Amino acid sequence: MDTEGGDDAPTENAMTNSSTNSMVGASSSSTPAAPSSSNRYENQKRRDWNTFGQYLKNHRPPLTLSRCSGAHVLEFLRYLDQFGKTKVHIQICPFFGLPNPPAPCPCPLRQAWGSLDALIGRLRAAFEEHGGKPEANPFGARAVRLFLREVREFQAKARGISYEKKKRKNKVPPQQQDTSTSSPSSFQLSSPPPDAN
Repeated sequence: MDTEGGDDAPTENAMTNSSTNSMVGASSSSTPAAPSSSNRYENQKRRDWNTFGQYLKNHRPPLTLSRCSGAHVLEFLRYLDQFGKTKVHIQICPFFGLPNPPAPCPCPLRQAWGSLDALIGRLRAAFEEHGGKPEANPFGARAVRLFLREVREFQAKARGISYEKKKRKNKVPPQQQDTSTSSPSSFQLSSPPPDAN
């Protein structure tokens, strides 16, 4: 159950399936799995959008999308934590900062940062696809971005997992490689070899 290794994909599916099933019922289970990744993304985005819509209806008092703010999005994300499957150690836990704890502990299960980040990305896109204006998008609110950053930083410390992006290597286009190796060859013959150090 516990995904301490940092695999966000199962958590993401469990989060949306659990929250959708608990709020909407099993209506989404009749949808067949799509073979391509773009169809899977679109289906997931539709389910997430329906789940958020149901959350707004169940809100007390009920909310309309036009009155939804970044604060409501944060409430929604905190609500989803109850469906999380990622162990996040509290600071007094002896396993705080260990990526692979040697024994179980009573720390809570939460949504993994990667799942929340992907969810917000899908909801942000769905909002604009449903006629929302980009400047009024509650999923792109500064408070939401700050919250996701805090979750990422805390989970990185608590679980001992780095979320740093891999640096891209600058690839030289093939045409430039050809010109750099073929045209200066006569020049290189007449010039001294480069220093080995």
